Amino acid sequence: MVVEMEAKGGGLAELKPLVHLLLPLCVHWIAEEMTVSVLVDVVTAALCPAESTCSEAIYINGIQQTVVGVFKMVVLPLLGQLADEYGRKPLLLLTVSTSIFPFALLAWNRSREFVYAYYVLRTISYIISQGSIFCIAVAYAADFISDSKRAAAFSWITGLFSASHVLGNLLALFLPEKYVFGVSITLLISCPLYMQFFLVETAELPPKTEQDSSCLSKTIQVLQKRYKSMRDAARIVISSPTLKGISFVSFFYELGMSGITSVLFFYLKAAYGFNKNQFSEILLMVGIGSIVSQILVLPVINPFVGEKVILCIGLLASIAYAMFYGLAWASWVPYLSASFGVIYVLVKPSTFAIISKASSSTDQGKAQGFIAGVQSIASLISPIAMTPLTSWFLSNDAPFNCKGFSIVVASICMVISLCHACSLKVEENLSSEEIVEDMESPLISNR
Repeated sequence: MVVEMEAKGGGLAELKPLVHLLLPLCVHWIAEEMTVSVLVDVVTAALCPAESTCSEAIYINGIQQTVVGVFKMVVLPLLGQLADEYGRKPLLLLTVSTSIFPFALLAWNRSREFVYAYYVLRTISYIISQGSIFCIAVAYAADFISDSKRAAAFSWITGLFSASHVLGNLLALFLPEKYVFGVSITLLISCPLYMQFFLVETAELPPKTEQDSSCLSKTIQVLQKRYKSMRDAARIVISSPTLKGISFVSFFYELGMSGITSVLFFYLKAAYGFNKNQFSEILLMVGIGSIVSQILVLPVINPFVGEKVILCIGLLASIAYAMFYGLAWASWVPYLSASFGVIYVLVKPSTFAIISKASSSTDQGKAQGFIAGVQSIASLISPIAMTPLTSWFLSNDAPFNCKGFSIVVASICMVISLCHACSLKVEENLSSEEIVEDMESPLISNR
């Protein structure tokens, strides 16, 4: 059933329909985040017992990220197109369900073999869910929220993502390690169940036509339809200066940030002996600040400065974040670096808002999915350089003493992204009503 919603009253009233989307997503993000700080210790203990530096774990993470990047280039745009054609709800149910199985393995056993099996299943899960949950959630919100309030709505989505990180890290900090994965699985299972019963469809689905045809012809038709949809998505992005520009911004930002994220905790463990508690403290600090910046600050300042200025400020903070981590000279410096995360988290909601404003209501999924696919190309490339570079500078064979040199290199990508953002021309896509008015205005003036 398609929901018809109109904005009545203030901005908060317009955000009410998002409750049944955001509640299960928050629980999903809490369940995933509470495992992050524990995974480094679990993986290191299984693959490199009694060692603080684990090159095998760093390389496996790099391989995982590369494989995920290869498949996400196709899967992310495809999921965006399917969300436009078959509805948001079934795609959300699929993407949030994939995390259950890999964590179930670690809840059962944490031996070396089970850790390898976890990586296999988690790679499949990432291919389907990483990035696509955000894209489909943003398309869901764009179905019924007006252009002027979308930046606020997207900041609420990303802000609640940060709030979920805080709660997840609090659970990880106080729960005994042996219970973390069991609690996580329980929460993960509850999310698709809630969505199935309470989440309503918002997309206007085209009428389905039943035609009798052979299996081969149906397969060919599906492939042709998918190719046409992907070609249309590429055309939509390339034909818009704004979407093309934000593609470059997203590519270089993701190139640097995904590389940092994949090696950061292993770097901190090797360089400063950080464990689950320190990881949770850093993530908590960033998460609490991110809630304030995304839910309270961004909606207030956005009408005055616009998405482009917020994007540039976030990118500038991401450069400082990377430089302080890479050049950290004491164990307290990573905490200082993490504080910039409070600002750089604004990159995501401002990017979503720019893409959404430059896309028509029928192309939201295509545009978000295509640019997410561009980001996945970056996440494919980054571990090819970051993994061996990080492992090299953490070893005794490093050419000079700078354990975070790979993170410094990654900051160059953010500098390039900032340059593209500064030259970005932000435009808004005209709605059908505005197009009709533009066409009628010359006729009226000539009467």
